[in-house]
Amino acid sequence: MTDGMSRAKSPLFRDPIHDGATDPVVVFNRAEKSWWMVYTARRADAPPLPGVEWVHGSGLGVASSDDGGSTWTYRGIIEGLDQEWGHHTYWAPEILDDGQSYHMYVSVIRGIPSIWPGFERRIRHYTSPDLVTWTYRSTLELSSPYVIDACVATLPDGGYRMWYKDEADDSSTWYADSPDLFSWKVGGPVLTHRPHEGPNVFPLGASWWMIVDEWHGQRVLRSQDLRSWEPQGLILNQPGSRTDDAAPGHHADVVPVSRDEAVIFYFTHPGRTSGSPAESYETRRSSIQAARLRVVDGTLICDRDEVLPEPLLTDPGTR
Repeated sequence: MTDGMSRAKSPLFRDPIHDGATDPVVVFNRAEKSWWMVYTARRADAPPLPGVEWVHGSGLGVASSDDGGSTWTYRGIIEGLDQEWGHHTYWAPEILDDGQSYHMYVSVIRGIPSIWPGFERRIRHYTSPDLVTWTYRSTLELSSPYVIDACVATLPDGGYRMWYKDEADDSSTWYADSPDLFSWKVGGPVLTHRPHEGPNVFPLGASWWMIVDEWHGQRVLRSQDLRSWEPQGLILNQPGSRTDDAAPGHHADVVPVSRDEAVIFYFTHPGRTSGSPAESYETRRSSIQAARLRVVDGTLICDRDEVLPEPLLTDPGTR
């Protein structure tokens, strides 16, 4: 380490049970004074069936870090989310801390489908006092019954906005507003330029930013009012040199650490290289990585090989 900087561990985290950590969200656990990563725990080690069962059937994995995000320890799977009998699918959690409770919005699919189409995806709302015990609050009525990948931000003038992927509308991004995190009113489509998923919205510098996963990198968009969005190009589309980081960066979460800098947590499929088998454990497995985001002359910059600060994250109460 030199001058408080070090090259972060790569990969940052791999799920030790099924090796399919994806769609991370990173939140500060107020009671533990540690950072928690909650993620879709895909089953990369599932039997080699002809369908997509291995992507379904996932629980929500948890890893925690006591050193500001430099190292992560697997803690287990969130329990008690089922609202009916059976083994179901949980995808892409979003967690917001209102200072009193944690609110989670997670996509739920009944059972373990073997194919993509025809199975409803609903976003459910849960609350928790401690990130461990969760209480079901509602299933959101949004633009269609095929919605995933919620992202929620606090609006500058009060209330909250959710962005999500509507697969029934050619996998575009829609939004809904809420005064209280419980009742939601659909506003309409936001991005319809091409199919994509995993919207993530955050403030950095003097602007709001949105990134979406186009499966060949993250599309970057900038806004001053959270309504009109100006496209800015791609990040995490060029291969990195770190272990497990030479593939596109997928479905990401961003944690601001100062006015002009943030850390982006994303996942890769490192085994999906030219000539690799179409279906194998190596092409299924995934790794979580982290990189630094900076705003330079009004542009969002991400060099995935850049040396990272240590610790990556600080207690939000000390900023």
